[in-house]
Amino acid sequence: MTSHEQTQRWVQRLHPYTVRLNKKPELVVEGTLARMVGLTLEAVGCRAAIGSRCNIEAKSGRIIEAEVVGFAGTRLFLMPTTEVHGLEPDCRVIPTNNHSMAKVGFGLLGRILDGSGNPIDGKGPLKTDAFISLNGSPINPLTRKPIRESLDVGIRAINSILCVGRGQRLGLFAGTGVGKSILLGMMTKFTKADIVVVGLIGERGREVNEFVQKTLGEEGLKRAVLVVTPADSPPLMRVHGALMSTSIAEYFRNQGKDVLLLMDSLTRFAQAHREIALAIDEPPATKGYPPSVFAKLPHLVERAGNADHGGGSITAFYTVLAEGDDNNDPIADAARGVLDGHIVLSRALAESGHYPAIDIEASVSRVMPDIIKGEHMQLARELRRLYSLYQQNRDLISVGAYQPGSDARIDRAIEKNPAIVQFLQQDMDEAVDISRSVDELKHLLMS
Repeated sequence: MTSHEQTQRWVQRLHPYTVRLNKKPELVVEGTLARMVGLTLEAVGCRAAIGSRCNIEAKSGRIIEAEVVGFAGTRLFLMPTTEVHGLEPDCRVIPTNNHSMAKVGFGLLGRILDGSGNPIDGKGPLKTDAFISLNGSPINPLTRKPIRESLDVGIRAINSILCVGRGQRLGLFAGTGVGKSILLGMMTKFTKADIVVVGLIGERGREVNEFVQKTLGEEGLKRAVLVVTPADSPPLMRVHGALMSTSIAEYFRNQGKDVLLLMDSLTRFAQAHREIALAIDEPPATKGYPPSVFAKLPHLVERAGNADHGGGSITAFYTVLAEGDDNNDPIADAARGVLDGHIVLSRALAESGHYPAIDIEASVSRVMPDIIKGEHMQLARELRRLYSLYQQNRDLISVGAYQPGSDARIDRAIEKNPAIVQFLQQDMDEAVDISRSVDELKHLLMS
């Protein structure tokens, strides 16, 4: 037997259904579905790169799309992008060599898309100019434009105490039901930006219509793009929803636009990655999260921010769900390390009727010293000092153990506390710009 014949027989034993005997032994494009465990499909007999798409042909003729998320030897691990009902062993697996892309163009404005980039608003097909990769392209950190300009988000507590820079990446940290989505909605309406891109990732499906009708409204939707992958979407679609939101924002930034990117939530993005990683047997590390999850977070977040000199900007707000109100949750802790600041929402403040429930002691904007100077900075520090001083002595004050006149600083904190508490609250339909916020802050502390 010749070596050529021996090679053919070896390949046949390895992949009996996928070998074409030509002049040279080679594997044909098609493979077969060998196993399904949980959400993971295993295919044999085909070769495809990580991130490429495959079509799985069910016995009924239905085509199910899946993406290559891993491999082991001759097996490919696939994650479906749609429902998998009807799949059976030995279904045909046909690699397409296509990778996930995002449709981009100004025709996206006013539209609502799913994680695949298909419209779900019933307004007909998209009118787009081009396709770009979901994975984006990194920007040289030495050529990235520095953050030097403040951004008006329309919220008094943030504009005065936690100033946001154009191109900054901030996290909204809170447990469930503390008002993250409401605060995000206020920013959507009030922030001064050319274009708003909203990614609703893994959240409740009912919130989508409410966000469009109550928060954005008809006028707000005209300058916005929504990407929606609710909680019942497959984990791969939730990941794609976050990547697509970022890719669309990158496109508009590259057109010289100032973009506001709002993602609700970064935690659901990480949880979707955890589901995928655990399904392909990646070992868990911290509280069930595999190591790859913590590599994906900075890869996503670093795509936002300012472009090269002369380009546009992406100012990004990511909600981060602190599970069990634990701000040391692994995802919350990792997010703090890669973001340019964090705004912490307090359940105690929310339960007392204080909205927005921003805990100014625990919150910080890392770019604030670079975008505001002089009197504004001094006023912000003074308000923080008075607020913190009152909170530290609150128990003594409440039970009457503190004697007025014992400490002039505490006396001033007690005097100013009612006005500070009122200053930090704001109705959800009220917009307060930066100039007015600073004027009110100055009046509060100088009076």
